[in-house]
Amino acid sequence: MARMLLVAAAAFVVASSPAIAQDLPRASPGAAGTVTLTRAEYDRLLDLTARRPAGPENAPVPAALTRADIRVRVDATSARATMRVDGEVLRAGIAKVTLLKNATLLDARMDNRPLPIVAEGGAHVALVAGPGAFSATLQIGAPLAFQPGRASFVLPVPASGSTTASLDIPGEQADVHLSSGLILRRASANGRTVVEATLTPGVPTEVWWSTHDNASSNGAARDVRILSDVKSIVSIGDADVRLIALVNVTVVQGEPAEIAVAIPAGYELVSVSGASLDRTESQAGGVRLFVADPALRRHQFLVSLERPSTSALPATADRHAAGSYKLETSLPTLPAAQRETGEVGVEGLGTMEVSSPEMAGLRRIDVRELDPAVVSVARHSLLAAYRYQRANEEPPALVFDVKRFADAGVLAAVAERAVATTLVTSEGRALTEVTLWLHNRAQAYMKVELPAGASIVSVEVAGAPAKPVEGKDGSRVPLQRPGFRPDGVYSVSFVYLHAGAPFLKKGDMQMALPKMDVPINVVEWELFVPEQFRVDRFDGNAIAAGLVSSRLGVLAALPPAQRGQINGRLVDQTGVPLPGATVVVEGAGQRRSATTASDGSYVVSGVPSGQVTVTAQLPGFVALRQMLQFDQGGRQVDMTLEVGGMTETVTVAAESPTVNTRQSQMGGRADRIQEKKDENDAPSVNVQSLQRRAAGVLPVRMEVPRAGSSHRFLKPLVIDEETLVTFRYKRR
Repeated sequence: MARMLLVAAAAFVVASSPAIAQDLPRASPGAAGTVTLTRAEYDRLLDLTARRPAGPENAPVPAALTRADIRVRVDATSARATMRVDGEVLRAGIAKVTLLKNATLLDARMDNRPLPIVAEGGAHVALVAGPGAFSATLQIGAPLAFQPGRASFVLPVPASGSTTASLDIPGEQADVHLSSGLILRRASANGRTVVEATLTPGVPTEVWWSTHDNASSNGAARDVRILSDVKSIVSIGDADVRLIALVNVTVVQGEPAEIAVAIPAGYELVSVSGASLDRTESQAGGVRLFVADPALRRHQFLVSLERPSTSALPATADRHAAGSYKLETSLPTLPAAQRETGEVGVEGLGTMEVSSPEMAGLRRIDVRELDPAVVSVARHSLLAAYRYQRANEEPPALVFDVKRFADAGVLAAVAERAVATTLVTSEGRALTEVTLWLHNRAQAYMKVELPAGASIVSVEVAGAPAKPVEGKDGSRVPLQRPGFRPDGVYSVSFVYLHAGAPFLKKGDMQMALPKMDVPINVVEWELFVPEQFRVDRFDGNAIAAGLVSSRLGVLAALPPAQRGQINGRLVDQTGVPLPGATVVVEGAGQRRSATTASDGSYVVSGVPSGQVTVTAQLPGFVALRQMLQFDQGGRQVDMTLEVGGMTETVTVAAESPTVNTRQSQMGGRADRIQEKKDENDAPSVNVQSLQRRAAGVLPVRMEVPRAGSSHRFLKPLVIDEETLVTFRYKRR
């Protein structure tokens, strides 16, 4: 009965479930490509994503080696290594750590106690308790394997994170190689070679090096055949003789580990260099050159030798004086070379002459035939050159007769001309401008000794402002850099102020120009005195300009023409300057003109390049025309005018000087000399220029005289001395 009731209830539930499902609310379907979940399913997925999977209970490996440091010392028959291994055990308990494979383990210790080691499949496995870091020290031995000219051994390397090694190999000439890894540093000392390297972890490394037999040179010569070419430069100095040899070695047979070079008697080895040179070893009468790679077929070395030459000089000879002596020297050779050729060049320090007789085995050649590599080593011009081929064991010898000449001094700077202009006030203050035209070869400064109490106010060098330098023994005016214009002339000017004694009613006064340490061909000095004083009775070491005839050439010195200028001087047939003449320069459709000054000089600027015509005209004289080719380099054109038909008096108007041509040629010259003498008291353009500069350009305040008389003086060949002028004055 009960079973029947249970079945009936189940049937009722099954029959009514569709109706119940129809009564529950349904979720609306989403858009295409979406999934609709119930809230319970969504919460269950969130719980699953929040859970993390449990990690493994044990580390993937029981232990690992972090680094290894290996120290190897090689003896005669074996290599012994001390290896420090650092690592870490990652699991609790006893772990097996593989240290080395296929190695001869002599000892293993950890914390100064024996380290348990077991052998498994050719590997040495240590038993280390963990977890934690550990450090072990291992002693390893390896036999050496020998082959002709080579020794080697195999070094086991732990499988650690990084491995470094230090290899101590016998012999300074050892050339160490590694089958794997990288050599970081080499060092040789005390007959051994130490190599620092980093090795590939876990990969056994073969270490090998070349060995050199210490056999005698005679035995080595039978096995090795070389050819040599020695190119030398012999430098004859004041107190020594230098010999530089470029040694070229060609290996025909064998692999020479060392090459012997014989040094001439009396020389000392200064240096040896070469790309394949490993080290050198001096010996009696020569030097042994050890090569880094004996397998190379060609080697090149530069050998420098030196010896004193004072023993070759006569007892009375001086290093810088003239003298003759004989010099003998031989050349470096390679005794083991089967054939040796060479070239030698001779150079000398200073002025000398080298002559030589015929020398056996040496053939005189032109210096231009020498090898360019040898010529580049020479420091001076070569005097002689030879070529030779050594036919026997004796080295070639050179014999020279050396004749040395005394050195002569050369002027570093010289001034063609100096023009000085001095303005003197009634208070005795003097403003002086000095302009020089210099040839400078090697002088950086010009020393100027000013009069006592004077000071420089401005300096110009080649038209540019410059700053003087004050010293205890005088001022220095800077010059252009030596060699900047070796063949050119440039101007140097300076202005200085001197506070002298004031003028009285009458008395004597002395004026002086400063000393300058450059020779000056001629100094022209113009002294401008205020008009309220009359001066006379001039004296000193200068000459009044009116007493010097222009035909002596003193007044003919003109400043060199600058770029684009034509200058010169106009004179008559007797050599007297012609002032007031007109000079016209025409060319390239342009016309330039100038008027001659009181000394007959003129300057025309801005002259075009090409063919130009220079015309000089002066009333009473025959006009002169001259054609020339102008190239912008500056040119001086002097012209002489002939007197024309003189039947009337021609006067140059206004401020220009006058020239009287009524008289005969000689009479006209006398009149012109008298007129020139009358005009000497008139100030020149230099005075007017200095007056303007003092008024608004120079950094001084000075009441310069605006009216007065000029007095001109000359002094030829001034060499580091003062130019003095004394005179007597009286107030008008």
